[in-house]
Amino acid sequence: MTVFVPACLEEAFDAFDKCPDAQLLAGGTDFMVEVNFALRRPPAVVCLRKVEELKGWRLEHAEVVLGAGITYAELMGPQLSDLLPGLAQASRTVGSPQIRNAGTLGGNLGTASPAGDSLPVLAALDARIVVASKKGRRSLGLDELIIGPKRTTLGPGEVIVEVRVPAALGSQEFLKVGTRNAMVIAVANVALVVDWAGQSVRCALGSVGPVVIRARDAEEFISSRIDWARRTLTDEGDVAEFTALVRSAARPIDDHRSTADYRRHAVGVCAQRALGRVLADHNGGTWEQTSWAS
Repeated sequence: MTVFVPACLEEAFDAFDKCPDAQLLAGGTDFMVEVNFALRRPPAVVCLRKVEELKGWRLEHAEVVLGAGITYAELMGPQLSDLLPGLAQASRTVGSPQIRNAGTLGGNLGTASPAGDSLPVLAALDARIVVASKKGRRSLGLDELIIGPKRTTLGPGEVIVEVRVPAALGSQEFLKVGTRNAMVIAVANVALVVDWAGQSVRCALGSVGPVVIRARDAEEFISSRIDWARRTLTDEGDVAEFTALVRSAARPIDDHRSTADYRRHAVGVCAQRALGRVLADHNGGTWEQTSWAS
């Protein structure tokens, strides 16, 4: 197996010219497991660890630009936790400290697993993913990049280079259910983003369908039921309707980790708790204590 270790994007593009069937390696927390179990044997690997253009992050006006090579550990840092709290929460649930120091945001996107922990947050934030090749750059929404389980629209020689998301304008929550408390693939996960100024709620579901799902009916309903001046719900019974709409948006399957019925139940509970938490942030902590029975 040939291994290319480019120091810049141009060198990475040159490696693809030499070996178009090469596999990108950006962290390797999923890919190397498949290699070790002899499930994959690509003719070459392009390791992106040293590509400078993919590192770090920056703030451009009200937008956070994340290099595709940023690790989960970096996403948990104090500055990014303030700017993108939902993404920091998701990063804390990923694997072990070793995995969080190796795994990257670009790798999670490129793997395109329905259970990818960062993906519901990016969907709820309406993130734009920038990909590049020798032909130029293009910007994609998450639903334009990921089209099925472990299937993307990346073309030959294309590399995910950055993710652009708005800095926090309100409240963000991420909740995950797994078969144990740590180092686990999600049975279900939920990201909830509330824009208090824009008076909107966005809710994305992971591991309950072939791709990340936006629960748009639930979003529209709960956005219409919040008293935005007081930052509370107009009727406490709206929580149950919101939960039911989230559950109806899910398209889960039975597999070795869970049944479809449990996934549908779990994603509803997570969404309900996420909503309770963002409301409790502005109402003395009372909603999380009183508003659900699931």
